[in-house]
Order: sequence, then C-alpha cells, then structure tokens
Amino acid sequence: MTALPVLLYHSVDDDPPSWIAPFTVSPKTFADQLDAIVRSGRTPVSAGDVVTALRGGMPLPKRAVAVTFDDGFLDFERNALPALTERALPATLFVTTGALAPFNRSVLPNAFMMSLEQVADLPRAGLTIGAHAHFHQQLDTLEPAAVTRELTRPKRILEDALGAEVDLFAYPHGCCDARVAARTREAGYRGAFAVRNAFSCEGDDPFRVARLTVRADTTVMQFQSWLDGIGAPTARPRENPRTVVGRLYRRRRAALRGLTGS
Repeated sequence: MTALPVLLYHSVDDDPPSWIAPFTVSPKTFADQLDAIVRSGRTPVSAGDVVTALRGGMPLPKRAVAVTFDDGFLDFERNALPALTERALPATLFVTTGALAPFNRSVLPNAFMMSLEQVADLPRAGLTIGAHAHFHQQLDTLEPAAVTRELTRPKRILEDALGAEVDLFAYPHGCCDARVAARTREAGYRGAFAVRNAFSCEGDDPFRVARLTVRADTTVMQFQSWLDGIGAPTARPRENPRTVVGRLYRRRRAALRGLTGS
C-alpha cells in the first residue's frame, strides 16, 4: 500500500454555522474535489476496505483513496450525497447518534443534523455507516465506564435502525489513546479512524487509521498534492510527543470541569 489519502469531511454547505465553518466546503468546491478524485486515476474504496487491508485481508489497489464524513449534518444528505451518487463514489459517514433526532443531545453546538430515520436510509444509496460516539466527547479524557458507553450506545442504536452490523468507528476530535483503542476493539468494532492529518499506509494501526482533514481553506493545489501522494506526512506507529502532551492538558482541563464521566 502506497501513501493512502483517507479524506475527512464534515460539512458541505454555502452558509454553515460559524463554529463549523472552518471545516466546511461549499457544494461547488466539493464537486470540484470529487472530480479531481475521478481524474486522479485513484481507485475509490470504502473505509471498510481500508480496515480489511490493514488487518491483513484483501489488499487495496496500489493507488486507492477513501472518502469519509464525520458527525451527520443535514447538508450531507442535501449536498454531499447527490454529488457522490452522480460520480458513483463510495463514502462512509460516521454518525454522532446523540446529535440526531429524536435524541438531539450532544456536546456539538447547534446545527441542522440528520434524523436517525434519514441515516437508516443511506445504505440504500451505497453509503457505509459507522459510529462517531453518542455525545461526541473526547474519549481519551473520560473514565473507563464513560468510554464504554460512548462506544456501545451508538453501535446499538445504529444497528437497531439499520438492521445490520456497525463495525467501524471514528473517534470524536480524533482523540484516542491505547486504552480507548483497546476498548473500541472490545466493544465489537473491527477498526477505527483517527485524524492525525497524515497519509495512511501499510502498517498503519487499524484502530487508529490516519485521515487528512479537508477544510474550508484547503487549496486546490493542496488537495491535488494529496491525490498525488505528497504534501502530508505518512502515519507513524508511535504518537507524536505533542499529541501526548496535548492529551495530558485536555485530561486535566476535563477533570477540573467535571466532564470525565463515571
């Protein structure tokens, strides 16, 4: 497996709420980026295909690319799905179940989100559905019991709605450590996606798959360089020391605010 761009999107909208605007691309930009994927000669694969390859199963094509979305904004159904369908590109949506109707409760700020019923219809369009926790908390700051709840509750909700197994997970904010990864495996997932803003590659951890975040300020040149397999680091097995230091800071802040759960 050469440098594999696993692209991470959040919102596709012309007028997003200010808090998600830095992680939003316009429908036109999104269409242009999908056209660039088609022209690149890369083979689009699903997130499940990536995990299968990293676990020693069916290898990926030499030049593959994967498209993923986090959260479950309503604009996914309105703007992203039609563009993906038009180009027959596979994608995976990792859903924060607590943000969906009828739950409507998570730590995400207010935004128009999909309903659980809408999410349940997506596999008919060829979409893969994964879990993205229930409340969207930073899992590596939570007590063990709270981590387990954030892993098992969305799995159960989505499996009941879809009538199918949900075995892929994406960590909210990309926050994961060895303890969280182990609990993700124990919860019945066969793979999980972080962020890391790096290419995935052979030897990447199937429970901490690296992704590249597509932002509002991602330039055409930057996006094309990712498709060319350059312009970003390649995922390494060991964590960046800054990630470890940042985690310690976030844990201390969460403890002071009483957000670690029990």
